[in-house]
Amino acid sequence: MTEQTTDVIVIGAGAVGENAAARIVRGGLSVVLVESELVGGECSYWACMPSKALLRPGAALNAARAVAGSREAVTGTLDFQQVLARRDEFTSHWDDSSQVDWVKDTGITLIRGMARLTGERHVEVTNDDGATRLLARHAVVLATGSTPSVPPIDGLSELAFWGTREATSAKEVPESLTVLGGGVAGAELAQAYARLGSRVTLIARSGLLGNYPGQASALVGKGLERDGVTLLLNTGTQSVHDGGGRFRVVLSDGQVVQSEKLLVSTGRHPALAGLGLESLDLDPKGLDTDESGQVAAHPWLYAVGDAAGKVLLTHQGKYEARMTGDAIVARSKGQLDGPPERWSAFAATADTYAVPQVVFTDPEIVMAGRTLEAAQKDGLNVSETSLEIAVAGSSLHADNYEGWAQMVVDEDRKVLVGVTFAGPDVAELLHAATIAIVGEVPLDRLWHAVPAYPTINEVWLRLLEKYGL
Repeated sequence: MTEQTTDVIVIGAGAVGENAAARIVRGGLSVVLVESELVGGECSYWACMPSKALLRPGAALNAARAVAGSREAVTGTLDFQQVLARRDEFTSHWDDSSQVDWVKDTGITLIRGMARLTGERHVEVTNDDGATRLLARHAVVLATGSTPSVPPIDGLSELAFWGTREATSAKEVPESLTVLGGGVAGAELAQAYARLGSRVTLIARSGLLGNYPGQASALVGKGLERDGVTLLLNTGTQSVHDGGGRFRVVLSDGQVVQSEKLLVSTGRHPALAGLGLESLDLDPKGLDTDESGQVAAHPWLYAVGDAAGKVLLTHQGKYEARMTGDAIVARSKGQLDGPPERWSAFAATADTYAVPQVVFTDPEIVMAGRTLEAAQKDGLNVSETSLEIAVAGSSLHADNYEGWAQMVVDEDRKVLVGVTFAGPDVAELLHAATIAIVGEVPLDRLWHAVPAYPTINEVWLRLLEKYGL
């Protein structure tokens, strides 16, 4: 068994771990990065990139059909082989050599293998060549991502169903697909496969996209149904069986749904099992961390991204990684003592107040900050202003454009605490909302941010006018 000492050990070489390691190296410390799978992680190969690559061709085709003149030029349907080939390009054909080169060029030491905490700042990595004992002078960072949560449905564990990995890396388009789960991944992949030619049924125990305002989720539901997706909402699943080479899903009312493939997309949870947390008296179901990612019970240990369990979004995990990396460097130099100050360079404060998120369905949903219900739960004195998106820019963007917008205002401070848009291509409106919330721009100053005409951004003017400005 070999032994190695470094300043910091980062476990997990996905986008989050890479960002943490890069910030630490930039700060002058040495880093060993440990990864058991592909360098680049879930987002690069099985989540963000391939799923969006599957969705984009259908959205582009639908956009062309939504405008008179281009509509008449559309004579065919999606070429699924070309869609899958383009998807493969975005995943680098599941080859991580370019990302490995980046790690080396950045000055990070990469070790392949399974990591396990064996004591304070001690990590053991095992692979086919044996084991390596690592000692960190300053910190160990857990950036191990998340893993699918599989519901305890009778018969499900005995079958070779799809998870999101299998769905985003599939080599063929199934004739029929049943999707269990009405969250973001379930909705996105249901639409992607419906547009690629599958007969899709989506089954959700509750509503569709329940974490978003109902008016926004309803627009997505209409979009899915237009694409031929059968929605069975507020519907329980009793059991799943092998029906002679097909999946037979028995619903709580006795109805049976059959399909060639079954996709289970019912959420994710931090991938903390098998890391040896129990030996440190830590619960592998979840860790208590501050805004710098530091674990309360062990100040040398950090968790970032999905592993921290706060906001399971790649961009937010990378944001956390930057804060954590800088905090570790600052603490190593005696420049940071105790919890970091909110909104400082060492605190991921936006996790609580200003998370931007996109549902890449067609139409899209984008949201920054808090919903009305979340803000009220936090004890804020808030008001809600909402309207349909019906401005010159939207009518030019697509014939019969349907959209919805909402802003949530903290009435005590007269600042935005939440914004939601739903409609075709509203993702490009999101960053302005995020800036307004993070910057706590007063509404009377936001009134002077004039939206260009004719763009969909004019909805900002309409929201502020309806609010009373």
